Amino acid sequence: MANRPVQTRMPGGVSLDRWFQRPKGRAGNGTGGVKGQANKRADRDVRYVPFYLSFWNIPGREMICLERPRMDRDCRMIVLAAGQGTRMKSGKAKVLHSIMGRPIIRIVMDVIKEAGFGRPIVVVGHQADAVKAAGGEEADFVLQEEQAGTGHAVRLASERLIDYEGIVGVLYGDTPLVEATLLLEMFNQHLRGGAACTIATTLIENPRGYGRVLRDESGRVLEVVEEKDASAEQRAVREVLGGLFFFDATLLKAALASLDTRNALGEYCLPHVIKWFSSQGMKVEAFRVYPPESIMGVNTRAELSHATDVIRRRLLQRWMEAGVSIVDVASTFVGFDVVLEADATIYPFTCIEGKSTICEGATIGPFAQVIDTFVGRRARVWHSVVEGSRIGDGATVGPFSHIRPGSDIQAGVRIGNFAEVKGSNIGPGTKINHHCYIGDADIGEGVNIGAGVVTVNYDGKTKYRTRIGDRAFVGCNVNLVAPVAVGEKAYVAAGSTITEDVPQEALGIARERQVNKEGWVTKKGIG
Repeated sequence: MANRPVQTRMPGGVSLDRWFQRPKGRAGNGTGGVKGQANKRADRDVRYVPFYLSFWNIPGREMICLERPRMDRDCRMIVLAAGQGTRMKSGKAKVLHSIMGRPIIRIVMDVIKEAGFGRPIVVVGHQADAVKAAGGEEADFVLQEEQAGTGHAVRLASERLIDYEGIVGVLYGDTPLVEATLLLEMFNQHLRGGAACTIATTLIENPRGYGRVLRDESGRVLEVVEEKDASAEQRAVREVLGGLFFFDATLLKAALASLDTRNALGEYCLPHVIKWFSSQGMKVEAFRVYPPESIMGVNTRAELSHATDVIRRRLLQRWMEAGVSIVDVASTFVGFDVVLEADATIYPFTCIEGKSTICEGATIGPFAQVIDTFVGRRARVWHSVVEGSRIGDGATVGPFSHIRPGSDIQAGVRIGNFAEVKGSNIGPGTKINHHCYIGDADIGEGVNIGAGVVTVNYDGKTKYRTRIGDRAFVGCNVNLVAPVAVGEKAYVAAGSTITEDVPQEALGIARERQVNKEGWVTKKGIG
């Protein structure tokens, strides 16, 4: 098509040539090729290389952030999150599936916020209320009651933008690997290129399932063909469409009006607007993305697993660059909301989740799971599970121990192997050795808890607390039947079942006196 001004009139009498004229010379960028011909690399490929050091949340440290490209025009993002995702084989909407403890839709929303695009419009449909809850309050939601395609969804969202004349971005809600740096770079490319529409594309070896990007001999983008509508020749094209677009708002509304359902899907498909833009002589810019996974959707459990691995490695890379030692990246899991301080060491087969903080010099793992827990400086947790608790400076937990929610393990405490602590406060320097159960207890400073000690805290109806004073000594195999108290510097003899308080500096003994019966074995004829 010749390079000429477009004279089509928009609603309100505004001519399109006021908005865009195709520049002289070669339009578009990326690979060349007629419909279905093998794509050829052009010299104007736009690439995106992920820059993982985007932002931190490290207490006491300045924020490290990537300088954002300047945005001199307004942009509103539309997120498409209405689909069910049947290939996930799940009763849960696709965007509600979690990656590193965070729903996919929440990850996408956070990326938009990080990029600075402001309050997005999210189109919801399947399990709408749950998706809204997962998306948070920093969005406007539009309900797509009839699942009539991506074009229909954008049309519904655009009704919220009737008087808006800026840039509209569209991002599929199942693309958790998109990063803020990619959004910003593509947005600025859209502004610099003077395009009516900019689409994210990539080259993949096996393009099955994706829409193919078709170009003319000069490399100009002509249209996007869905696989079900593509010929065998078109299916051989390796350049595919990703789930990210930028449009001029006014032009987008006109393009959406051109959509129909005459296709194999029987839906209003957003990618089909590309053909309308091209047919009107307007410039369609292709933003080539590398690696391809950055804009790929999550449609199956296998793709969910792959996306989890990519994000997991990104997070670990950030922490290693911030001074954390990750001994084995392949077997370590650190969630989005976790904070790791410099010189912490994470050993293999460790999972740190929720709002956990691991302080300077602490060691976690191997084989540890830490959930919603604060671990102090130089503390150690190994071969153990810690949930919803606090581990003080220099304390050690494990191996093979379980710290249950509501526990405060103070500085210098030692929790031995095969111990369980639940809802208890353990004072500084106290030792709780192997095979103990300490539940609903308040234990003072410097206490010795021998092997096999049990706080008997439950009578079948009510939980009761046990209190042990500073520097008390509780011998092995003791049952402390709550509610009961052991005073400061008191001793409890091994093998005792204590049902009454033991006063300060007293010795509590509660066991039968030993009796030896001479010759008993011979008399019984056992030996």
